[in-house]
Amino acid sequence: MNKECEKAAKRFGDKFDETMFRQTNPRVLENQKKRDELHARYEKAMNDNDLAELKQIIVDYEIVDPVSGTKNWTDVRQFNLMFKTQMGSSADATMDVYLRPETAQGIFVNFLNVQKTGRMRIPFGIAQIGKAFRNEIVARQFIFRMREFEQMEMQFFVRPGEELKWFDYWREQRLRWHKALGLGDEKYRFHDHEKLAHYANAATDIEFKMPFGFKEVEGIHSRTDFDLSQHAKFSGKKIQYFDAELNESYTPYVIETSIGVDRMFLSVMCSSYEEQQLEGGDTRVVLHLPKALAPIKCAILPLVRKDGMPEKAHEIMNMLKFDFACHYEDKDTVGKRYRRQDAIGTPYCITVDGQTLEDNTVTLRDRDTMQQERVAIADLPAILARECSLNNVLRKLM
Repeated sequence: MNKECEKAAKRFGDKFDETMFRQTNPRVLENQKKRDELHARYEKAMNDNDLAELKQIIVDYEIVDPVSGTKNWTDVRQFNLMFKTQMGSSADATMDVYLRPETAQGIFVNFLNVQKTGRMRIPFGIAQIGKAFRNEIVARQFIFRMREFEQMEMQFFVRPGEELKWFDYWREQRLRWHKALGLGDEKYRFHDHEKLAHYANAATDIEFKMPFGFKEVEGIHSRTDFDLSQHAKFSGKKIQYFDAELNESYTPYVIETSIGVDRMFLSVMCSSYEEQQLEGGDTRVVLHLPKALAPIKCAILPLVRKDGMPEKAHEIMNMLKFDFACHYEDKDTVGKRYRRQDAIGTPYCITVDGQTLEDNTVTLRDRDTMQQERVAIADLPAILARECSLNNVLRKLM
């Protein structure tokens, strides 16, 4: 269907109306009907946990392995994604335990502690970062899928009945956060879940276009009140929130946002790395990291190691280092130093030369454009704060 639309867009140019085309073109309508039939059949099989039907769908639609071209599929099976181990001081006195497959449960266990000591009023969220473990069938695609990984999660507690409103809010807000990093709006999309977890009433993924296709980097889920209710049931402890406005107690509903830190890192690196061809046949490796995320914000480079330039460079370094991560380097030609900083993603290089000693100006070089301009030393803190501060990224979300 997308290919039909692309061909029509080229044919009709600015006059092309994609919505009208999708509603009237016979080939698009025919493929849409096939897609809807397959989607409905797949969704029912997933929600019914009908593994035989899932295998039959694969057979009926003659799905082939994209690498080998074979149709010789195994039966569809459930896999155990939890790591099991034993805890105990001796071999004959052990108990089975499992490594946690998500970090969320620590938040639910401590819900009342946080709510009461922080005097929190619903709606509010609790966020954390930590390790999680999953017994992946195949760990592949570099650090995209690993058995031990880092998660950042937030559980946002809301009134029952308002969870879908807040689900929509966090769905859009989280996508805005990703786009604010500047990796390219076109590289993100939503993927709504056909099969929901037994505890959820809504779920979607934010997918990012990796070199190997669109892949999940964050999940947003409406987990209802399942987690808090289960902890209350098996602990025998009441876990409820007293809402002074409603004058009643209830078990809050939860909206979860969960990011894979390793996947987030991979998406940033994949988007930033470039081997760039320059005029004259030269090449450079440059890491176009979002300036707010670059680990080193500026490099301070004396043009030569004499004539008072190193001393002036150290003076600038001492002025900036308390607010920005800086790097000082005086080895090799300034051109080679520029290339090294490009390769590690340093947004700006500050070059101290003979003119600096005369008028207190330096050459400020931009990593991405390689453009250079003379600026006053006194203006450097304001320039770096404006261009490299994570606060400016967050302000876009207000």
